Amino acid sequence: MSTTTPAVRRFTPGGEGGPVRFGDRQIVVTPAVEAAEGGPLSTYSAFFGAGESAALPAPYDEVWVVIRGKIVVGEAGRTVSAVAGDHLHVPRDSPGTVEAIEDTELVCVSVPAH
Repeated sequence: MSTTTPAVRRFTPGGEGGPVRFGDRQIVVTPAVEAAEGGPLSTYSAFFGAGESAALPAPYDEVWVVIRGKIVVGEAGRTVSAVAGDHLHVPRDSPGTVEAIEDTELVCVSVPAH
C-alpha cells in the first residue's frame, strides 16, 4: 500500500481569478485557496476602504486576521473592534456587518472550502 505525504504548497492571492471588486465600492476580495483545490478550507485577502461596510452572514465559519487598519464587526449592541494583529472568529451565519473605520486589509480562512 502506498501513501502520499502532504506537501506544503504556496498560493498567491489573485492567482488565476484575480481580485473581485464590488462595483465602484472600495471593497476588493482576492481569493487564494478555493474549493477547487480539494482541501478542507478556503483563504482570501480582503481590502475595505475607510467607511465601507458589508453584510456578515456567510454559511461557513471564518477566521480573520487584521493586517492593517481597524474594523468593527457585529450588530447593534454586540460589536467587536479589531486592529492590526488581531484575530477574529466569525461563526457561520453571524448577524450584522463589518465596517472599516480606516483603510483595512484582512487575511481570511473559511471552513469548509467554498
